[in-house]
Amino acid sequence: MKESRIDARPLAAMAMDCWPTALLLAGTILAVPALGGLVRPVFILGCALTGWFAWRRNAAAHVQSAILMFAFAPFVRRLVDVSAGFDSSGIMLSGPLLFILAPIPSLVLSPADKAASRNPWLVPPLIILACILYGGALSMFQNDWFNAANGGMKWAAPVLYAIALQQQARSDTVLIDAITRAFMLVLPLTGLYGIWQYVDPQDWDRFWMVNASITSAGYPLPYMVRVFSTMNGPASYATFTATGLLLVGFLRPGWLAMAVMAPAALGLLLSLYRTSWITLAVGVLFCLFFPATRMRSASLTLGLLAAVVVTVLFTPFADVITSRLESLGSVSQDSSGSERLEEFVTLWNAPNSMVLGSGFTILDVGVAGTMPIDGQIIASWVTMGIPVGLICLAAYIWVGLTATSAAWRLPTREGVVLGALAISALLIQLPLTSISSGEVSALFWMLAAMACPSDQTAGQSQPAVGRQQHQTGA
Repeated sequence: MKESRIDARPLAAMAMDCWPTALLLAGTILAVPALGGLVRPVFILGCALTGWFAWRRNAAAHVQSAILMFAFAPFVRRLVDVSAGFDSSGIMLSGPLLFILAPIPSLVLSPADKAASRNPWLVPPLIILACILYGGALSMFQNDWFNAANGGMKWAAPVLYAIALQQQARSDTVLIDAITRAFMLVLPLTGLYGIWQYVDPQDWDRFWMVNASITSAGYPLPYMVRVFSTMNGPASYATFTATGLLLVGFLRPGWLAMAVMAPAALGLLLSLYRTSWITLAVGVLFCLFFPATRMRSASLTLGLLAAVVVTVLFTPFADVITSRLESLGSVSQDSSGSERLEEFVTLWNAPNSMVLGSGFTILDVGVAGTMPIDGQIIASWVTMGIPVGLICLAAYIWVGLTATSAAWRLPTREGVVLGALAISALLIQLPLTSISSGEVSALFWMLAAMACPSDQTAGQSQPAVGRQQHQTGA
């Protein structure tokens, strides 16, 4: 009974933590008529300032605000573009990256203690940062300084943020609760907007779909959009939604959580992004094997299946969702599955098989960029070549396995759910989507930092974020 009771104190705390970020997002929209295109640099500067402010408050406030920033900044960008003109560079999307880079100066200026400096978890992030430097150098050797800086920041910012969070987690043990609270707000808002977007895409969404030439979002017509909601594409939206559903579903049981999850689940189905569907299923099934989450996993499985049945039988979305569900049994025979398999063949047959890599300059593979980069394996291969790319992949797998072990190191609901998210990322997301860049990478590294032990040298075996709950018996 206690779990279903609404406690206003966490909601009030979240409002105090996130009001600067919410004010920045809303203020940017209101300022467009007066400032026009000048609102873009103002927004970027505001992201840096609000990131610094949130970090000064505490790490939990920063994590919550970061989720809001990544979820709604692309929506603000589209509203600015439809009023001030389309910006092909998408410069405003660098704002959330600057937001999560705000903790770095304090991390550099504040000397780490000996236990933190000897933490073995830091090894794979540092390896990945070295690989990113290599990729940036390849772009610079091609005199492509813009992509060297842009690509390097997209890859490196989430890794640096994870290091800052992981160090802070030694004294702040409420990050997992903070990120779950953030999703309690984000899921219904993005879910309801996603449904509206599918039924009646608005001018700013249609404008962006036409000018950005993003084929993965479907067509800018009613009932023909692959829902991306307030985010920058179906993959980003579906990844955030599947992650939020797992966190809220297991860590916030009760009628309020069910109300929050309902529009989000429908929005996830309308994204038609099968990778996140499978990711969610793997995460729920993983939790079925642990006593702390077994009952909740069974009820969530039944609830999600019921949601799919109701959607298929009683909504106007039945045909498109049913056909997409049927394709799960023959992924290799549809265009998307065939394209993913063909990418490996194309790269292997390329001159020198891209042994050295192309840096952050090339964003597509195939003849004249006819195929997009799908999956972390392809992304590492193209960017860094075979030798360095394999080292980068090995480091990502190292991080994922360490995070997965949270399910055994801390067999509470928090530890098991973090382990479920990590194993889903390793088995499903890593081969099928990129987890190294942008908002998806930021989410991956936030959760990895929470799941990995921060004080192994001191004999602690539980994840940093779950330590307080473990000690208090929560």
